[in-house]
Amino acid sequence: MLEHQTKSRQIVRIDEELCNGCGVCVSPCAEGAIQIISGKARVLHEELCDGAGFCLGVCPTGALSIEVREAVAFDEYAAEIEMEKWGKPYIEQTCHVCGQGEDSRILLPCRKAGASLWVCTRCLPVLIHG
Repeated sequence: MLEHQTKSRQIVRIDEELCNGCGVCVSPCAEGAIQIISGKARVLHEELCDGAGFCLGVCPTGALSIEVREAVAFDEYAAEIEMEKWGKPYIEQTCHVCGQGEDSRILLPCRKAGASLWVCTRCLPVLIHG
């Protein structure tokens, strides 16, 4: 088994006490780093986590954060293999304002009143400016 060198970098941290195991964070992680194991989300393979944090905005409990720590380097090649293995299936998210899905609109994660929601770029200005 090859030893992986570590370096200081951004990586997703999951607070196990806050995680309710809903799995909503799995889909935004295109690289496949996050999986549900024994009812909790876990970064199963650190080399697949690019630290981008697309999973953060969808967590309904706020269990995910980004931290800078020693971790194995992101392995783009391994991530591509994982993405090919899983294909492109995903759970389509919808804008909480207009109901349009990500197949027809660009969606961004947002938090409102403690809830993790999605908003499309057409509805975002209304949320920002009222």
